[in-house]
Parts: sequence; C-alpha cells; structure tokens
Amino acid sequence: MEEGKPTSFSLFFLVIFLSLSLCSSLELQNLLLNPLPKPSSLLPNTEWDLTAQLQVNGELSGSVDTSFELSGSLDSTVALQLEHLDALEPHLSQDELFAVKLKRDEARVVSILARAQGVSHSSKRGSHKHRPGPHHGRNASQPRAPAGAAGSSGFSSSVTSGLAQGSGEYFTRLGVGSPPRYMYMVLDTGSDIVWLQCSPCKRCYDQTDQVFNPAQSGSFRPIPCRSKICQQLDQPGCAVRGNRCAYQVSYGDGSFTMGEFASETMTFRRTKVPNVALGCGHDNEGLFVGAAGLLGLGRGKLSFPSQTGNRFGNKFSYCLVDRSASSKPSSVVFGASAVSRNAVFTPLIPNPKLDTFYYVELLGFSVGGTRVPGITGELFKIDRTGNGGIILDSGTSVTRLTRPAYIALRDAFRAGASSLKTASGFSLFDTCFDLSGKTEVRVPTVVMHFNGADISLPANNYLIPVDTSGRFCFAFAGTMSGLSIIGNIQQQGIRVSFDVASRRVGFLPNACT
Repeated sequence: MEEGKPTSFSLFFLVIFLSLSLCSSLELQNLLLNPLPKPSSLLPNTEWDLTAQLQVNGELSGSVDTSFELSGSLDSTVALQLEHLDALEPHLSQDELFAVKLKRDEARVVSILARAQGVSHSSKRGSHKHRPGPHHGRNASQPRAPAGAAGSSGFSSSVTSGLAQGSGEYFTRLGVGSPPRYMYMVLDTGSDIVWLQCSPCKRCYDQTDQVFNPAQSGSFRPIPCRSKICQQLDQPGCAVRGNRCAYQVSYGDGSFTMGEFASETMTFRRTKVPNVALGCGHDNEGLFVGAAGLLGLGRGKLSFPSQTGNRFGNKFSYCLVDRSASSKPSSVVFGASAVSRNAVFTPLIPNPKLDTFYYVELLGFSVGGTRVPGITGELFKIDRTGNGGIILDSGTSVTRLTRPAYIALRDAFRAGASSLKTASGFSLFDTCFDLSGKTEVRVPTVVMHFNGADISLPANNYLIPVDTSGRFCFAFAGTMSGLSIIGNIQQQGIRVSFDVASRRVGFLPNACT
C-alpha cells in the first residue's frame, strides 16, 4: 500500500462519520402513515351549519389551536361545512378516486398554465378573466355528462373537496333565489364568474339537485345589455328578446356554459346576500358532473368576493383538512371574521396582465432545517409580459414548481430521506418510498419561506399515500412553465386568509374547525 493514500477501510469510516454528522443536524418530524381516504358521505342540509361550534367569545371550538379568534360577532358570522367532491363518487375505490384526482389535477394545471402563457403573448382583454377559451387547454378530466338531465359582517360555509371536477376540488351547499333552493356549488379561487344551471335546459349535465328554475324565484332580475356589469364579461352578449345580458364561458376541451346574466339572491345559512350577478346557464355541456355550478372566488371584478366587497370587506378564508388524517370538516369564511389577528401574512403581488389569480412572493425552501441552495425569489418573479410568478390555488392538488426550483427541492429531500426505502415513481411523482408494514416514520422538515411568513408544513402535506400497498410519494412536481402553483395538499390544515382589501394573504396553522 502506498503511503498517504486512504485505504478502503478508512474511506468506509469517513462515509459513516459524514453520514452521522448530517443526521445529527437534520431536522426531522414524525409522519403517521395514514391510508388513502375513502369516499365521504354527503351531509343533510341541517348539518352544513358550523355556527353552533363557535364559542361565545368568538373562538372556533374544537380547534387544535384556538388562536383563530373571530373578529366579528357570533350573530354576524355563519360557518358552513365544505365537502370533498368524492362524496359524489361513492362507487369508486380508494385507488380509483386517487387516479381520477390526479387526472383532473393535470387537466387543471394545463388549463391554468395555458391561460397564463396566453396572456403573456397578448394584451389584457378586459376586467373579467375566466377560464381559457377554445384551444387554450382543458379544465377537467371527467367524461362529458349526458345532456338533458336535470364589511363588518361575515359568514362562513363548509367546503367540500371536489374529486370529480376540474373546475375546483371543494364545494359547499348554498341557497339560490327566493325562496332559496339549496344546491351544491364548487368554490374556485382560479375563476371569477358565478354561474349555475337553469331551466329550461337546452342542454344540461347531470347534477345532484333539481335544476334551478328562475321563474320560481321572486328575486331573479335580468341585467340589461348595456349595463356596466354586463360589459365586464369577457364575451358579453345580448339576448334577442328583452334587452337581457347574455354570458358565455368556454372551456378548452369544448365544454361550455352559456345563458342569461342576471341578478339573484344567494343564501348562506340564514345570511342572505342580494343582488349577486351570476350566469343562469340554459346551455351547459361538459365537465361539471354533480354540482349545480361554480362560485368564483378569484380577484377579478365579477368574482363573489369582489361583488360583495362593500358588505364583507373583500375578505375570505378557507381551511382544508386532510381527510385521511382528520375527522374535522373543511370550511370557508367570508367577512371580517375570515382574517385572524394571529396569522402571519405575506403581500399579494399584482399581475396587471392577469387579475384573477392570487400571486404571492415565495423566497425559498428549507429542508431538514437547512435552506435549499439554488431556490431564490428570482425563480418566482412575474416578468413584464405577465408570465411567471407563483399563485395560491384551491383547485390544484399537487404543488407545481418551475423546474429548477423543483429539482433543487427534490434532491434536498431525497438526501434528507436517504434512510427510507425507495420505491418506483407513480404518475407525476418521481420521488417515492416503500413504507409498507410501518405505522410511523421520521422525515425531514419542509418550510416554505414567503416574504414575511415562514410556513412549516406538516409531514402529511408533502409525503402522501398514492396507493393501498404502502407507497408514499413526495407531493411536489416540476413544470416547464414559468408559472408555479401552490396546491391544496400543501395548504391542508392551514387557514389561508385572502385579505384582498389589505393586499395580503394570511396563514394560520392548525386552525380548521
């Protein structure tokens, strides 16, 4: 042996020493290995109300962290439960539900990215920015349904996670018209317009409840063609008879909704919200099986939060639960009560070319207590054409990061989780582990660093089950697009508050009711 050259024996101990040094400084947390969630059951009308769970002092009772204090009075706050859309697919197995979810998720992302890339090559078309039009990408992966089937105050509504709709992952039950007819409506932060199916139907997809009949409502009011609010539509039109505003929303796969744009009263529990401009769709075809329509929660002028800004202060929040790990309901809150004084906040970033999405400023990630090199805020900047940036989206499940950021994050997590048995990739996931036979493991911590807010993710927000055989995967993915999307898996268990009036987003962990 030559002098000065290390032996294989000494190299072996050097590797062991370096590994022990790394593990000793690595921040870890426990991951309870919960299975894929089973289909949930729809609640009867009387059980969507969570208001009774609010304590007299304004706190949400039953919360793990009672620091979510409502700033509004009990009388001015209504809490309704949100449900997961898989409740409308009770016949599917756990594996089938997850497969459908991933297909729908991919279609959702294609739609968002196509729209973002489209505006980067064209001028802004108008105040209202809805879904992509024809040839701009799909919004859902579901097959087409058969045609012809039937301020200071605040309120909150339970959210249901939507596994059958590309337009959103969560829905709630609310009343439309006078007297109110209750129906399921998808909530969508990536969309502005409010719409629902109406009779008489030229073409209607299957929905759970009876199709809304505007002739039976005492509060339904047509909107004139030349009114300001009609002109805010992307594609405003005028009905041949009656000087009535007409709307049309086209989806990238050929699906669409079209009909009359009108004013109507919506009811959330006992809270009535009059004069909401919505689309009354008489001709609807495509992707919206189960729910009656959509409640747009985007930043555009025709979204529900924008329309009701004077009453609810342009504030709302939601808290989405991991159904495999918690029996607590998801919920959505509108009004002053939506924003907790105990949350940490990051600014909302404007995109002059695209006003629907909620852009934020992400500065980087930490894995295992160490900042990930190569991920900086420059990777998430909006350029002059409106491309790039990073948005919060309730309808996307898996977070998509621009490719360089994803590779750096993935490699850091792989290095920190080197003690776990690896498994083959699954669908869009390329970092998976075989955890069969285990009930709990230790995994590296993951922190998202926003401007002004550091969010430490629970372990089940980034390592998730993908089948029933014990395979778990790192719940992030890369995208070749400049736009990144923070999905709802990473938002689970965190009350996310959209304080549009103050141009900020708040995060409050462990604050679901």
